[in-house]
Amino acid sequence: MTRIIIAIDAMGGDHGPPVTVPASLEALAKYPDLHLILVGDQAVLQRALQSRSYDNQRLTIQHASQQVEMDELPSQALRTKKDSSMRVAINLVKEGRAQACVSAGNTGALMATARFVLKTLPGIDRPAIVSTFPTMNPAKNMRMLDLGANVDSSAEHLVQFAVMGSVLASAVDNIENPKVYLLNIGEEEIKGNEQVKQTAQLLTTLSAINYAGYIEGDVIYQGDADVVVCDGFVGNVTLKTTEGVAIFIGKLIKEAFMRNLFTKLAGLMVKPVLKAFVKRIDPARYNGATFIGLQGTVIKSHGGAKSQAFMHAIEEAMIGVEKNVPERIRHEVERLLKNPSLHSESE
Repeated sequence: MTRIIIAIDAMGGDHGPPVTVPASLEALAKYPDLHLILVGDQAVLQRALQSRSYDNQRLTIQHASQQVEMDELPSQALRTKKDSSMRVAINLVKEGRAQACVSAGNTGALMATARFVLKTLPGIDRPAIVSTFPTMNPAKNMRMLDLGANVDSSAEHLVQFAVMGSVLASAVDNIENPKVYLLNIGEEEIKGNEQVKQTAQLLTTLSAINYAGYIEGDVIYQGDADVVVCDGFVGNVTLKTTEGVAIFIGKLIKEAFMRNLFTKLAGLMVKPVLKAFVKRIDPARYNGATFIGLQGTVIKSHGGAKSQAFMHAIEEAMIGVEKNVPERIRHEVERLLKNPSLHSESE
């Protein structure tokens, strides 16, 4: 592995340095070729590192005097927080001093800032948020986009999402000819709104994409789909519902086994099975959503992520760098989206 340099928005998220610093140190210990730049208040970060052992040749601090709040308007953050840890971390990618950025900060502000600083790839009107979902097949995951970057997407935007998702699944998941589905309320051609129907018509014209048709929400986890495409409103609801159901199931199982002495003993007997089950559906394991379509790699961690989950986001950034995802998307988009009808006139 060649050297990978990642900028960490160390102040972002619900927890900030108490999560980002330990996660960064854990990642450095696990990956010898990884170099990290912690971006944030230098005094705060130095205190967080004071009692810890680390290689100062692979971990540096870049001071940033401001911080984007989790409830801050994206437009305000973009206009008034030019020295925020988020903005400085993204600037490091733009300047070539880092190959990727990871942040658990305000999603809207992160997307707005990343799009303003890095710009979108040629042929892409809007970036999208894509993440990994577990399936019933333990050897296979599924990627879905958009998960919230664009709440109103045209058919042309959804086609671009499909192209980017297909390239990502091929490059990162090593899937030859990934199966791309369009999320809909039914599998029949007559089902869905005009947006979905127009998208389906456009996707059938792209022979280089393995478009497999419509897919319903109750079967996206069965393992047949490699990529599922939807607009950001539907995708974000799906993501949050999935996370909520996983937590709900875990809570119910715990309550069931803690009911009385007999159930506690039964729980001890099946503890290895339960641990494996919880690990399969644990949202922290899939933390790290990619802002795809930008001229650079930006990974969004869940705002409430704990240390282990944040480290998964760092790993996702490393994969994006290793696989050179933005450049591969650029190449594929240039090849597939030369048709002017696949671009929105509203941008």
